[in-house]
Amino acid sequence: MNTSLSSAVKGLHLNLDRAGSWIAPLTLRIFLAWEFFESGLEKWNGENWFADIQDAFPFPFNHVPATLNWELSMWAELICALALLVGLGTRISTVILIVVTVVATAAVHWPADWSTLSELAQGYAISNKGHGNFKLPLIYLAALMPLLLSGAGKLSLDALLARFFWRRHNR
Repeated sequence: MNTSLSSAVKGLHLNLDRAGSWIAPLTLRIFLAWEFFESGLEKWNGENWFADIQDAFPFPFNHVPATLNWELSMWAELICALALLVGLGTRISTVILIVVTVVATAAVHWPADWSTLSELAQGYAISNKGHGNFKLPLIYLAALMPLLLSGAGKLSLDALLARFFWRRHNR
């Protein structure tokens, strides 16, 4: 009985590993595509408020006109979200979205004033109580890292193109 249970557990792990290489990156890509596309659409339909926070942008974005920063952010979020969704250019899209997220965190989500780690930790929240609000951007960064390091996964245009070019190269 112990052998059959062990065999069943091994079989389950094997099947989860097989499914994981297809489903895990796809799940991250769908989640992130939704979040960044939604943010890009808010900019598309909204008013540019970047002029109010231009001084908070990190270098070199603090030297770029607020209108250009708004456009760069909006188009990066819209285009890279669509690229993530289909898994095309996933790693470069991920790098671009990491830059957007780090800039947004520095300019908007990081606590303005803190002198202790306890005060900084108050910003690890999803709220607007004056302590910052960097929990959600940190979640996005954590979700982007596997795509940067491992790619889009098997269920992606990146994988399809790699298989196509590998076959043509090995003929």
